[in-house]
Amino acid sequence: MHPNDGQGNAAADLEMNRIQSTVLANDIVSSFAWHNLSVVVKDHQTGRQLSILDKVCGIVRAGEVLAIMGPSGSGKTTLLNALAHRVAAAGATTCGDILLNGSKASLQTIRDLSSYVEQEDALIGSLTVRETMIFAARLSLPATVTKREAFQRVDDLIASFGLQSQAHTIVGTTMKKGLSGGQKKRLGVASRLVTNPKILFLDEPTSGLDSALSLEVCTYIKDIGRRHNLVIVASIHQPSSATFMQFDSLCLLSGGRTCYFGPISAATAYFANVGHSIPAETNPAEFFLDLINTDLDKDGEIRRRTDQICQSWVASESQKRLELVVQKSREAASKDTLHYSVERPSPWNVPMVLLHRSWIKSYRDIMAYGIRIVMYLGLAILMGTVFLQFSTEQKYVQPYINAIFFGSAFMSFMAVAYVPAFLEDVNTFKQERANGLVGPLAFMTSNFIIGLPFLFIITTLFSVVVYWLIGFRSDASTFFMWVLWLFLDLVAAESLVVLISSVFNIFVVALAITAFANGLWMCVDGFLVPMNILNPFWKYVFHYIDYQAYVFQGMMVNEFQYRQYDCAESSPAYLALLLLSFYLIFY
Repeated sequence: MHPNDGQGNAAADLEMNRIQSTVLANDIVSSFAWHNLSVVVKDHQTGRQLSILDKVCGIVRAGEVLAIMGPSGSGKTTLLNALAHRVAAAGATTCGDILLNGSKASLQTIRDLSSYVEQEDALIGSLTVRETMIFAARLSLPATVTKREAFQRVDDLIASFGLQSQAHTIVGTTMKKGLSGGQKKRLGVASRLVTNPKILFLDEPTSGLDSALSLEVCTYIKDIGRRHNLVIVASIHQPSSATFMQFDSLCLLSGGRTCYFGPISAATAYFANVGHSIPAETNPAEFFLDLINTDLDKDGEIRRRTDQICQSWVASESQKRLELVVQKSREAASKDTLHYSVERPSPWNVPMVLLHRSWIKSYRDIMAYGIRIVMYLGLAILMGTVFLQFSTEQKYVQPYINAIFFGSAFMSFMAVAYVPAFLEDVNTFKQERANGLVGPLAFMTSNFIIGLPFLFIITTLFSVVVYWLIGFRSDASTFFMWVLWLFLDLVAAESLVVLISSVFNIFVVALAITAFANGLWMCVDGFLVPMNILNPFWKYVFHYIDYQAYVFQGMMVNEFQYRQYDCAESSPAYLALLLLSFYLIFY
């Protein structure tokens, strides 16, 4: 038995008493711990198992803020994702225990009790600060919470994060400036806190901010955590001294192994005891990271030093005391078992909230439909003046066909302008889904429904300009059938944008693939290459799933089925060839 084991037990008892005494009677989570947490992936080059997180252990009590630090690739985000019961890494296997009040926590329990704030902001730029908070509240709060109570909670959080003067300021779009970087970070955290979580996970909350803004954000987070008795776990990279001191505890990682876990105030003394004293007037955070940053290792010295630091931690009294605290929390679980059930909003509430939010974005964000309306009107004027006032003479038959093809094909092609607006929605959806707020059916349904009136407006405006300038059949039924075909064309084109952007949610990639797909549909729809000579591969694989082909055929029938043309007496063969071309297009 180690001579200090008695002291270690006493310290562990003292720590457990402190955890229990700091928790209010109505709090659900008094401690959040993990034990022997490991994440293993398969090395694609060697085929062997590679450990990216190796038996890490830790505990955070309510009201504390834990900083997970380490150089790039040390396992910070992996640990954060594992603790939040998310996918730690692609193809990874996670094992170990995650404990709430000493009891093993399930995925559903963690999801019900926690919120996760991503590193990248996923805020809707056209909404104001208060609207963002209100929609977050409406998506998460149960029906038992009145509208007045929800709004009061929103206003309290806005005030707590110092955003009162920006309450009616939009977040910011590419066309209109809104909040600053620090204000966006604060809003991102506040919008997750409106759900009243007991555990808050933050992935790099200070990324992209200067030292002053980083300190500002961390100060607000610490203050909220103390006042609401939250467990806060944050990964952070290269903080300033002032920002570093806002945290209560530090988990220092290198290569997935623990170098230190404990109070920030004790870290300096611990590293001095293992032979690494901090020079005067040195930022402790920078010093710790420089000690274990193997990315800069040229001769193996840093790697050897890191191995020594990790081994020192495994053999240290601090590690043994930490293990004892976790173990005692397990033993106390039988006396303090976690009982928690979450009230959820009505199933009909989420789609209605998403519809309302999408409506506001659609008419307010010029990138969603405003620019597209201008683009389509420009195309309509271009077509109307190029194909101007054709008559019913034989020489105008082919230009009429060209106009039908050009109009339907380019209406579809220009739907690529919807890619950036939809990608913003997808990024927001991913975060809300990961936090258990929104499902894919509700998201896709609301997105589809809210787009229909805007697409119909675009189609009608385009048709009113083009149809009468070109001189298509001038009766109401034919005009409205033209509008219907173009509307279906746009609905299908926008659905294609949604499909591709959902699979490839990178702007340039989604844009390129959507443009390529539209080019493919134009090539195989039967106009550029008649069906009797179209390569069988393209015909049977792509033509029959080409929505542009059906739109083109329908518009051809709509225009030519009951229309008569004056044919030149000297060109009887031309009409025969024209009729043959119709046959080849349709059959």
